[in-house]
Amino acid sequence: QVRLGESGGGLVQPGGSLRLSCAASGSISRITTMGWYRQGPGKQRELVASITSGGRTYYADSVKGRFTISRDNAVNTVYLEMNSLESEDTAVYYCNGGDRWTDREYWGQGTQVTVSS
Repeated sequence: QVRLGESGGGLVQPGGSLRLSCAASGSISRITTMGWYRQGPGKQRELVASITSGGRTYYADSVKGRFTISRDNAVNTVYLEMNSLESEDTAVYYCNGGDRWTDREYWGQGTQVTVSS
């Protein structure tokens, strides 16, 4: 069993910054690529950024140059540093982890990010 727990969401003004954290626990050796998804009001859930166990990263075009994903395998935590936030970044952000041996994906409970003045 793998458990993912997000933290760090909140209310921030446009142009501001936030750092999200996702701590993994349980059978963490099963986790490979980890990522952050988001779902804005009335929108479908979308992939924001991902990072492999080897550190290779992917970013959605909408966040390139503003967001940075990183991973500390020593503490089983993945981070999402978000800068120059825009109102369009308002969403529930979910942490995701892929299973090394199956097609199963693990999800956190989500953390709300609201960008508003």
